[in-house]
This record gives sequence, C-alpha cells and structure tokens, in this order.
Amino acid sequence: MPIGTGSVEYERMGVMEPERRSSEKRRRRPKSFQAGPPKGMPERRKQPRPPLAEIRRAASLTLLPNAVLVGATRIVEFLIVAGIGFAIYLVHVSREPGLHIVYLAAVAAAALVYCGLVQSFGLYTIRAFREFTSSYSRIMLAWTLVLAAFMAVAFFAKVGADFSRVWLGGWYVSVLSLLLVERLSLLILMRRWLREGRLYRRAVIIGGGEQAEELIRSLEASPNTDIRIAGIFDDRGNDRISPLVAGYPKLGKVKDLVEFARKSRVDLLIISLPMAAEKRVLEILKTLWVLPVDIRLSAQNNALRFRPHTYSYIGNVPFIDIADKPIADWDFVQKRIFDALIAGFGLVVLAPVMLAIAALVKLTSRGPVFFKQTRQGFNNELIDVYKFRSMYTDMSDAEASKLVTKDDPRVTPIGRFLRKTSLDELPQLFNVLKGDLSLVGPRPHALKAKAKDRLYADVVDGYFARHRVKPGVTGWAQIHGWRGETDTEDKIRRRVEHDLYYIENWSVVLDLYILLMTPVALLKTENAY
Repeated sequence: MPIGTGSVEYERMGVMEPERRSSEKRRRRPKSFQAGPPKGMPERRKQPRPPLAEIRRAASLTLLPNAVLVGATRIVEFLIVAGIGFAIYLVHVSREPGLHIVYLAAVAAAALVYCGLVQSFGLYTIRAFREFTSSYSRIMLAWTLVLAAFMAVAFFAKVGADFSRVWLGGWYVSVLSLLLVERLSLLILMRRWLREGRLYRRAVIIGGGEQAEELIRSLEASPNTDIRIAGIFDDRGNDRISPLVAGYPKLGKVKDLVEFARKSRVDLLIISLPMAAEKRVLEILKTLWVLPVDIRLSAQNNALRFRPHTYSYIGNVPFIDIADKPIADWDFVQKRIFDALIAGFGLVVLAPVMLAIAALVKLTSRGPVFFKQTRQGFNNELIDVYKFRSMYTDMSDAEASKLVTKDDPRVTPIGRFLRKTSLDELPQLFNVLKGDLSLVGPRPHALKAKAKDRLYADVVDGYFARHRVKPGVTGWAQIHGWRGETDTEDKIRRRVEHDLYYIENWSVVLDLYILLMTPVALLKTENAY
C-alpha cells in the first residue's frame, strides 16, 4: 500500500495534489533513485488513494495505536474462551458432584494456551485482522488443537470419563461461533478505521533534497509500514530544493512545523539529515521537543553502522530514536482508566462537600456558583476549566492578566478559604471525566499568567514542553510546594522543572503517590491566596 499524502495541505497551499509517480513533476534524479525498491524487497501493490474528505478527517481523528488494538483483541479472545467455558459449566455442570476445581483450571489453561497458539500463528497483527478467511481458518485450527490436547491430557490422566461431553461439545462449538462473530466485527471496524486513517501514523519529514527522496522511496518499497506522509519541512528556499520531493509538497520551514503540528494531527517527525550535521540536528530538536510526538533520525544513509538492535525500523528502513511521545499506547490506557475510576469515586464521596460549598458561594455573594476559565491543555489546545467561584463577579479576571495576591480585594471571604485549601478546584473532577484534564499532571495555566511582569513562556525556555501530556488537577510541582503566586521568575522555572521531571518519569505508582501526598501538601498554605 503506498504511503498516502496529506491532501488537505495541498488544498491549503492552493495547488492541486500531484501524482506521486508523474515524471513530469519530479526533478531529474540518478538512476539509482528511479530503480524502484532495493534488491530483495518486494514491490508494493498500488492502491487507490482515499478521497480528499477522508484524508481531511484523518488529520483530526485520534490515532488508534496498533499495540493497543492487538492487546485488546488478545484480551477479548481470552475472555471469550474462558467466559464461555465457565458459563456452560455454571449452567450444566456446577450442580453435579465431581471435579469442579479441575473444570475451572482447565478453562483457564485452555484460554491461555489458545492465546499463545494464536500468537505463534501470527494472528495478533493488524494484517491478520484484515485477512479474515485465512486468519479464521487458522483460528479454527488453533482452537481444535487446544481441545484435542485437552482431551488427550484428560485421557492419559484417566479423568476423561469425569468430564461432561455436553460441556466439552458446547464449549467447542460456542467458542468457534463467537470467535467468528468477533473476527468479522473486527474486520468491519478495521476497514472503517483504515478509511478514516486512524491506524496510520501521520508523519512529516524534516529536510528535503535527494536524501529525503531516497528515504521516501525506501519507505514506499517497505512492506507493512504504518505511516502516511503529510509533507516536507525545510528551511532552504525553492531555489535550493524542489517544492515537491518525491511528489510530496514542502509545507514550510522548520519553525512553522510547531504550529502545523498543533493544528493538524502529527504522530511522527522524521529528520532526514546526515548524522554529521550534528549542530543542525540539535537546533531542530531544540525547536521541536515541545511537541508530543515521536521523533526519529533517519539512519539509512549513515556511513557509521551500529548493531541491528541499536535501530528501530519502519518497514525495512532503520531509524535512531531521538524522542518518544510521553504516556503513549498502553500507558495512556492505564492512565485514562485510573483517572476515570478515581475521579468518579471522588465525585461520589465528595458530593456532600461540593453541595455545601456551592450553597456557601451562592449565599455569600451574587453571581454563579462556578467560574469557567480558558486555559492551555494538551498540545496547547484551549480547554475550559471549572472552579468554584472565589472572586466577586464584577472583579473576576478570566485571563488572569493580574494574579491574585495576599489580601486581594477581588476575592470573597469564602473564596479566600477555598483558594487556600484548593477546594475551589474540586469541580475539575468533571473535567477529568470529560477527558480535558488528568488527575495528575502539570497544572494548566491561564492564558496571560505572568511571573512578575513577564508571560510564563517568555520566562522559561521550552515552557510548552509541559503540554506534551494532559494537564492535571494536582501534580509533582504542587506536592513540592510550588503552587500559588508566582511573584518571581524563579518560581515558575522551578515549577516547570518539576513538571518536566513528572513527564519523563511517569508511572501509575507515581500518580498514586502524588494523589496521596496532595492533602499533606495542601496544609502548607503560605503561597496560596
């Protein structure tokens, strides 16, 4: 399958989408670049490009990581095999005297062996999910082998006569039937997600010229790549490099890529520069490390060769890993489940407290109970964060152009207590359930928040790197005392340092530790006004 282009970018540039293989729109290049895939690599079959509307949707839809899809499928099939065996046991066998523990052990063992066998057959891959006929025939073989092995073990252990034939036959047929439905449903979903572009990483290449062109052709010739290239970014002008590289457009300079990645989904940055250009690579990384994406350095034309395990691969093309998107794949799933469970439990437990606070806010000053403030969230997206109102309505400052100070006349009496104890933040549990915030992460700052008289981004170099993960209700900086007023530039620098430490060292255990330490940290109120 050819690597698709970002047609929406061509539209924005005011030009028609070029044909990738049109020799009229390519610069003349050496024969080695025109010879197709390298020797020994299979020729990739051309397929029709998706229509423009579908590519446009793919730029905004969420990527579905292959590792998560494969893992989820493995879990579902384990539950199918074990669940059906256990259900038939409850209905038909559980009231009869016999080997009940052995039944349950057999169900669990069969499910584990089945998943292991299917894994060895190569059926837990995106490609296998798309090839229903061959995949399901091997699934039937795997399940048949598992039941045959089970019967052989029971026979040689001289307990075969103790097992219900109805249970065994019903288990065999029911599992095959449900696996048929599951794999057909997965096939339908895969086709839909492929059309939408959810299963492909959207990549951009940094650096044009012949080196980028050769890289693109190698990626196109490689089997089973999971990327779609949106375009090229290069600081050189059109007088030095062609505005089209292997049919892909130059979309701007490197400095333009940060804004591009925040407005259009980008999952992977590929730097197509020689390793010898160390200074230039470092300059690029200094600009781009604030983005929540994977960054890879092409090693295809590198004269210095390392051991194979040094590289990561996209298809057959080697890369050196420069940076990984933080909290990705299963880590993201774990964190989201953790957030949803704890936030939902917290809302139930704290509901009486929140109702009491709402009544006090309403009774002690005129205006709404809640205060909504626009802040910067993941990848600099604007989100609405909710708090209990702590200031007089006619004195509120939604953009926080002037931070609250000690004995600030804008704060209500009840608001002063709420801010010191951080109880005004409790409505942000709704933001967590909505998915705008995480329970733990860098605190979201107001758009015009300042340290002294300077915006935070002007004080801290690389400030926006803290937005590579979702912001949180509490965080590593807060439990270390870096909360409240930022009347000096050093305070915001230290806060950002702690935020970056959290991003690089995240784990569920760390999140749990921060949550447990937050009530202790709230006892220190000297900087909270």
